[in-house]
Amino acid sequence: MAKHTYFITGISTEVGKTVASAIVTEALEADYWKPIQAGDLEHSDTHKVKDFVSNTKTQFHPNAFSLNTPMSPHAAAEIDEVHIKAAEIKRPKTKNHLVIEGAGGLLVPINDTETILDLIDAEDRVIVVSRHYLGSINHTLLTIDKLKQAGKTVFGILFSGAEHPTTEAVIKKMSGVPVLGRIDEEPYFDRMVVKEYADSLKDSLQ
Repeated sequence: MAKHTYFITGISTEVGKTVASAIVTEALEADYWKPIQAGDLEHSDTHKVKDFVSNTKTQFHPNAFSLNTPMSPHAAAEIDEVHIKAAEIKRPKTKNHLVIEGAGGLLVPINDTETILDLIDAEDRVIVVSRHYLGSINHTLLTIDKLKQAGKTVFGILFSGAEHPTTEAVIKKMSGVPVLGRIDEEPYFDRMVVKEYADSLKDSLQ
């Protein structure tokens, strides 16, 4: 079976990208990589995904940049006196599927001229994580439109949080992008819960 790279991006921050990344990683028994981690280095997104994933095949690749301050990457990098360039961020070599988790939304800057969008390759299968809030329809459609304009492959949408059928229906209709599934507002996430979601999502990721 051909191996693919899945790039997980969100319509904003705190929309459920890390849980979604863990579920996709578990579903595919893929490798996981977060290129840029800003802040929370002792309990990073890589640590969180590692705690959620139960298969033994997944490899967790180190961040290209581990920044100390929980800010936009360009600002956190300035504080740490490092300069991030998209061309210098080398993807880990693997013969497995690879799940890449972005930081914040698409246009989060990594320096004065480049954003998270510049880390996405044309052949990556981009999964957009959308969560309902006032303005989320606009943010979701703008994210998808920007990906299409940039020639990226929008693979599907994952809805996160409380269900909102009218919002989800109009996003699906106006974007023309398949909905891969939904991640409900759970009391907690652990390996068992993530595995249940992974099993239900597996077919839609092929």
